[in-house]
Amino acid sequence: MKVGFISLGCSKNLVDSEKMMGMIRQGGHELVSDPQEAQAIIINTCGFINPAKEEAIATIFKMAEYKKYNCKKLIVVGCLAQRYKETLEEEIPEIDAVIGISEYDHLHERLYELLGGNDLVSYGKCERLISSKPWTAYLKIAEGCSNCCTYCAIPLIRGGNVTFPIEKIVEEAKQLAVNGVKELVLIAQDTTKYGVDLYGKRSLLEVLKQIHEIEGFHWIRVLYMYPDEIDDELIEGMKQLPKVLPYFDIPMQHANNRMLKTMNRRGTKEEVLKLVSKIRETFDDPTLRTTFIIGFPTETESDFNELVQFVEDVHWDRMGAFTYSPEEDTPAFDMVQDVTEDEKERRLDILMKRQEEISLANQQKRIGTIMEVLVEAQDGLTGKYRGRGANSAPDEVDGIVIFTSMQPIELGTFVNVRITEALPHDLIGVAEC
Repeated sequence: MKVGFISLGCSKNLVDSEKMMGMIRQGGHELVSDPQEAQAIIINTCGFINPAKEEAIATIFKMAEYKKYNCKKLIVVGCLAQRYKETLEEEIPEIDAVIGISEYDHLHERLYELLGGNDLVSYGKCERLISSKPWTAYLKIAEGCSNCCTYCAIPLIRGGNVTFPIEKIVEEAKQLAVNGVKELVLIAQDTTKYGVDLYGKRSLLEVLKQIHEIEGFHWIRVLYMYPDEIDDELIEGMKQLPKVLPYFDIPMQHANNRMLKTMNRRGTKEEVLKLVSKIRETFDDPTLRTTFIIGFPTETESDFNELVQFVEDVHWDRMGAFTYSPEEDTPAFDMVQDVTEDEKERRLDILMKRQEEISLANQQKRIGTIMEVLVEAQDGLTGKYRGRGANSAPDEVDGIVIFTSMQPIELGTFVNVRITEALPHDLIGVAEC
């Protein structure tokens, strides 16, 4: 059967999608990119916040139109399917199956019933089909989250933190290296909690040490690090592993200590400032990235001003922010929603404009330096190349490097680029050939 596959949401969802596509292909089905050709369409959905849910619903209705033509089966999986299974089944009759995350142990049976063909290997037991650029891959080291932030529905959808055994992670990493992956990105809802449930202690550094020994990887990157779990041992251990990038993605969500407590975030602003100092003392050129939630219940103008000052004090290399969106069944949903949408947007605009100024100042310091760049694309019209430095993750949140070269360059290789111009997020340069 010809199967179309759509993956929505985060990189963790993308890994799930790649596992499913591997199952489907191994079962003798053909994966197609054009929905008009598809006899079945599978949508892996996100259900984290309202915009993601709206995107998922819109995609379902759009794909349902193809049932008038070639498509015989419309299948919805993932977070939205887990959270709103009965509602989807009742309100969108065009859907032939809604399969939540808790049903993935039987996914091979369900998909065999729906798609036919050969028997399918169970979920996670066959080789992933990497759908992104072949030189970069995400590696999920744990599932779920046990932090229970008051605004977050992830524990309701995916359950508590479940660590994957080190030997399984290393086995998957070795296969990715054999397949030509040069940049490996470790992900989980909270990578720094890795091992606590399985080994009784934080074991992220041990995972990094074992993966570091695998031939083929040039960069190893870690995302989603909870601030109070980044200890001196991890920082100093990463320093001893040359392939492991000093890229610290530390979602803060706020800087006011009362707000952090209201969000059920552990740690304080003062502790994070100490952490930032430790990282910058340890590494020559670390990258610090964070995210903030604007307009969380009870956030005052004073609380927000403290957040802006915190951003000023740290001078984050990368920063993202979004306005608070109430999620049903979370503790924050029942709090008094005392910040208007207009006020949320006003505060967000102030913060992002200030961060853009900070980002530009940070970027300008790189003018005249040589940066190692992973080359990812070439513009057909101008001939200019595009790539990323070690300071940019592959999730389309960070900036890129745009550069010219006198010599042709193979995509997926690393080159040195002299930076000649800086923009708030992107850099301009010339390859050192």
